[in-house]
Amino acid sequence: MLNRFFRLQENGTNIRTELLAGLTTFLTMAYIIFLQPAVLSGRLLGRETGMDFGAVMTATCLAAALATALMGLWARLPIAQAPGMGENFFFVLTAIPVAAAAGHPEPWRAALGAVFVSGVLFLLLAVSGFRQKLIDAVSPGLKSSMAVGIGAMIAFIGLQNAGLIVKDPGTAVRLNPQLLSPDLLVFGVGLLTTGTLLARGVRGAVLWGIGTAAVAAMVLRGVAGWLPETWRGAAWWAESQLMTRFQWPTGIVAAPPSVSPTFLHMDLGAALSWSMLPVVVVFLFMDVFDTMGTLVGVTEAAGLSRDGQLPGGNRALLSDAAGTVVGAALGTSTVTSFIESAAGVEQGGRTGLTAVTTAVLFLLALFFSPLVAMVGSYPPLTAAALVAVGLLMMRGVTRIPWDDATEALPAFLIILGMPLTMSVGDGLALGLMAHPLLKLLAGRRREINWLMTGLALVLLAYFAFVRSRLG
Repeated sequence: MLNRFFRLQENGTNIRTELLAGLTTFLTMAYIIFLQPAVLSGRLLGRETGMDFGAVMTATCLAAALATALMGLWARLPIAQAPGMGENFFFVLTAIPVAAAAGHPEPWRAALGAVFVSGVLFLLLAVSGFRQKLIDAVSPGLKSSMAVGIGAMIAFIGLQNAGLIVKDPGTAVRLNPQLLSPDLLVFGVGLLTTGTLLARGVRGAVLWGIGTAAVAAMVLRGVAGWLPETWRGAAWWAESQLMTRFQWPTGIVAAPPSVSPTFLHMDLGAALSWSMLPVVVVFLFMDVFDTMGTLVGVTEAAGLSRDGQLPGGNRALLSDAAGTVVGAALGTSTVTSFIESAAGVEQGGRTGLTAVTTAVLFLLALFFSPLVAMVGSYPPLTAAALVAVGLLMMRGVTRIPWDDATEALPAFLIILGMPLTMSVGDGLALGLMAHPLLKLLAGRRREINWLMTGLALVLLAYFAFVRSRLG
């Protein structure tokens, strides 16, 4: 039955290969189970958002499982889905502050509403011809710069969470002089493990890095009482995150946390207000380009494209959009196709059975919430993962036409703007507003897309008349 439904023989694969490919994909992207609740709850960034950590973890696993299963059973593609890196930081660092500044009483609910609305718009785009116009409107260089800028911001946050980069009143940031602090030792173990395994081509390198860092943290915390008093009494040890934030796991297996604190809590009224409109647009843009980039890259690697066309491509887009809608209803940020699916393809995955296998593993992960809570309590454990994800997202910098200033400068503004403003939306807006203006001033009006021009004018009006009042 599985052979017939997924057309395994037709695609040159078998059940064993597909199951192994699904496991490989899961291992390469399982870090999102630890990172997503830490980001959306605010623990990772040291700012409480009001979202329940356990509920977000459950919502993340359920949304990933449902969306990935839909991708496997309906589109029949070996592509896994989960809440996207980049979209989650935009959710916390931009969407929630904008909602708070606009006076919405529970900003996180307004942000969830914006995710839901963007998912519905994506569904409409997926069944209309406007989707292709939107994709074609943004130049390849700008598309690449979006991922690069997000990668730079994520890596910078990772370095800050590790304690390697600290605040400085004179220069904004500087290198932490206490390189032997326990937090940096834990981060170093995780980063060296992740980097070594990436270099050796080991699957799940990011996840193994988190695991190794967790072991290092438990060892250091366990031997703390045996250290000399001069060490234990020093501020760099006693005030470290290891001593003040690390929580021992209460067990290994437990019942999944309730999703009720976030389930159906999105505020659609707030999401449809003028102040949240740009947030919805940015969520939509990020989801569309993340999805298309992943679909094209993974399916080409798997040899599934036919004359430049992707069989079941529209079903894949609908699966992605449905994942975002369901994810927002459950209580998590934008669900998108993961480029880590390429790891499963390299392992031989060619059909939807790979995705279904990954979906089942996300459901099983629900029962390991104590370990997730431990990792979420101590930011240095996931710091190396953020740096590694940032590294992988930076690869697109080579696809930017640096010899064309009308493309390079807007791309550069996006790349630099995101980490410096700590906002995906603000960095993206800088580039999108500059792009058509530079084309016009350079006398290249034929290269200006009307959709990009309209978007630039909307963003300019938003910053001039709405954002300036919100602060």
